[in-house]
Amino acid sequence: MTKITVAKGDGIGPEIMDATLEIILAAGAQLEIEEIEVGEKVYLAGNSAGIAPKAWDSIRKNKIFLKAPITTPQGGGYKSLNVTTRKFLGLYANVRPCFSLHPYVKTKHPTMDIVIIRENEEDLYAGIEHQQTDEVVQCLKLISRPGCEKIVRYAFEYAKQYGRKKVTCFTKDNIMKQTDGLFHQVFNEIAAEYPEIENEHWIIDIGAAKMADTPEAFDVIVMPNLYGDVLSDVAAQITGSVGLAGSSNIGESCAMFEAIHGSAPRRAGQNVANPSGLLQGAILMLNHIGQSEVAEKVQNAWLKTMEDGIHTYDIYKEGTSKQLVGTKEFAQAVIANLGQQPATLKPVQFPKGSTMNLPTYKRKEPANKELVGVDVFVHWSGTNPNELAEQVKKIGDNEVTLSMITNRGIKVWPDGFEETFCTDHWRCRFKPVNGHPISKQHIIQLLSRAEEQGIDSIKTENLYNFNGKQGYSLGQGQ
Repeated sequence: MTKITVAKGDGIGPEIMDATLEIILAAGAQLEIEEIEVGEKVYLAGNSAGIAPKAWDSIRKNKIFLKAPITTPQGGGYKSLNVTTRKFLGLYANVRPCFSLHPYVKTKHPTMDIVIIRENEEDLYAGIEHQQTDEVVQCLKLISRPGCEKIVRYAFEYAKQYGRKKVTCFTKDNIMKQTDGLFHQVFNEIAAEYPEIENEHWIIDIGAAKMADTPEAFDVIVMPNLYGDVLSDVAAQITGSVGLAGSSNIGESCAMFEAIHGSAPRRAGQNVANPSGLLQGAILMLNHIGQSEVAEKVQNAWLKTMEDGIHTYDIYKEGTSKQLVGTKEFAQAVIANLGQQPATLKPVQFPKGSTMNLPTYKRKEPANKELVGVDVFVHWSGTNPNELAEQVKKIGDNEVTLSMITNRGIKVWPDGFEETFCTDHWRCRFKPVNGHPISKQHIIQLLSRAEEQGIDSIKTENLYNFNGKQGYSLGQGQ
């Protein structure tokens, strides 16, 4: 018996959760259910993340969280419960199986069967943003080695456990050579440990186009957070319906399972919602907690129900569907099919008893870190970079001097183009003269002189080499 935390959520959430629990318990799931309240009422009661402290206690104690969709009130500084839960509980892996149900659900990709594994905690979703000038805001893209190692290894272990043949990595490391470059580098390192599994890398733009056009070319795809968020929804939609997809969010100690669709408040209380997305999440949960035989029984019964043409309104289609049913009736149809298998759709057979080899991250020996310069970002409302250079040069000295100015990453001094449009946000790079050593004291002196000269410095970024390898980007045009 496994004790789990359940939240019925908002909108259609209570209906589809009741249907889901009814199905999996009828199939023999050994569960003890502890219910908590999250979502709109909790937000409006003054909890900005939509969850109360006692609810956190339940999730952290039970480790397994099955969550229906919730409604986040508009405005008011309310935070996404999904993002908050993923970060607080270290749920680093988002797993979304996306497969077609042709010919019972319309799709242009009848043989599609892919799994998207998305890094869940960092990247641009760290949410670190600042307005720095009148015209420019920034969002920091954070990619860490432990974040990369954990998600890439999870992807290969998932492929190994579920008999998948290939893992593909999507990045944009032709442009973001440091951040996406690290993700690609770690992918290559870990792929070498799994010679029995094919591996490949695609640049995200052409990879996304290929996935949307020919998804059967892929098997498991692993990506940083933002790309994975976008493409997992694309993948779910091109199977036929986002409403049929579930996902798991896996951490080292806790896990959360859910549908990927929203709370659809306009459909609430009408007995019309399709519980399939949440049911798919529950099936992922059953596999995760070792009740794979029950998961297999439920999935095959669900496939048989879809094959029988017993459909809710969202996927009902004259000529293909046989019977239009509501939420409760759909659940009863799945229960009636428990123990049966589909005839046309491929029955599932989940691995039993196997576990993933997911070692705890071990920090490597620190690199030799050498300070080799500094970027001083300046708020300046002029438009001629040559004029700015004349001012900024004055804060250098005979040991550290201005070497470059960029605007939005494009080099505009020296030898810039007058056609380049410039905002009021300038990166001024200072490098040592003739290889002279540089220290943080030099940076303090630069900033002090900038203040004396009336130059509005808004941030600095130190430039380092790690074991002699450059750890910063050049300006485009260099």
